[in-house]
Amino acid sequence: MRSERNTVQANGITQAVRVAGPPDGVPVLLVHGNVSSSAFWEPLLSRLPDTLRVVAPDLRGYGHSDVTPVDATRGLGDFADDVAALLDVPGLFAPGARPVVVGHSLGGGVAMRLLVDHPERVAGLLLEAPVSPYGFGGTRDLDGTPTTPDFAGTGAGGANPDFVARLAAQDRGGETPTSPRNVLRAAYVADPASLGEDEELLLDSMLTTATGDDNYPGTSVTSPHWPGTAAGERGVLNALAPAWFRIADELVAVPAKPPVTWVRGDADVIVSDTSLFDLAYLGSLGVVPGWPGAADCPPQPMVGQTRAVLDRYAAAGGTYREVALPGCGHSPHLERPAEFVAELLALVGAPTTA
Repeated sequence: MRSERNTVQANGITQAVRVAGPPDGVPVLLVHGNVSSSAFWEPLLSRLPDTLRVVAPDLRGYGHSDVTPVDATRGLGDFADDVAALLDVPGLFAPGARPVVVGHSLGGGVAMRLLVDHPERVAGLLLEAPVSPYGFGGTRDLDGTPTTPDFAGTGAGGANPDFVARLAAQDRGGETPTSPRNVLRAAYVADPASLGEDEELLLDSMLTTATGDDNYPGTSVTSPHWPGTAAGERGVLNALAPAWFRIADELVAVPAKPPVTWVRGDADVIVSDTSLFDLAYLGSLGVVPGWPGAADCPPQPMVGQTRAVLDRYAAAGGTYREVALPGCGHSPHLERPAEFVAELLALVGAPTTA
């Protein structure tokens, strides 16, 4: 399958989309994660059968879509509204299409929001290493209980400023741990060799990220609680913070519950119960000084939270399947493409040979 890049007007902004397959094919919507773009799906597209109709947008502030502000107080609502508007753009999908929605990382949260807001338009969810339904950071248990009243330690204040600066400078080097290339190699996958000849494409994709207060990482505010910052009201990392993104109860309450497949790597260092991007876990390792201890500020059990919420979803009449891939990191569609494709085709009901 080969894609074409188009631009459309939807939800009041210009959105760049990759489109592949026949217009009347089985509809699939691919939603990329943070610090990437629709180009992250290109290695997957080459493995999919041409019986599918695939649409993969660049979210606002990524790829070639408009650099439009993200209102963090809506959680991931801005992104979900943009994606929802694509469902009815003439020529992308057949009229009234109900796609299987595939969401990677942040895109998994967008997919959850899309299901909650438009359950009649979603045929199924494939959540790939998704953000917890209780957001990123700042919660202590499987019920998403806040660690502090203001969810200290979440949002844009946790971003590495050198990494942000190197993104803005379009740094393609590999000399420092905070370079985008090294973050791609060390955090996005468990085995850098799995990037292969796609590494430059994926790095190009990361470097399209719009940086600043309105996009990545966003604004931060001070907190009286360790580590001294909390989520602001603008930008991407704040939109992921549990102060604004807490979708667990809404997800469980969705009246029409399509099947969910949850694919993750057990060596993921981003979305994990021991995430290297969770300031509480870094504090427990001594990387961030002043950690008040596990009783006051335990690491977020991200994987456990997602499982607990999906268990509730199933108990309320839905179904889900958890697929944990041994030795795989944050990007199963890049690291274990054969298994990922098999799960996607099973969910859409297509033949399992690509």
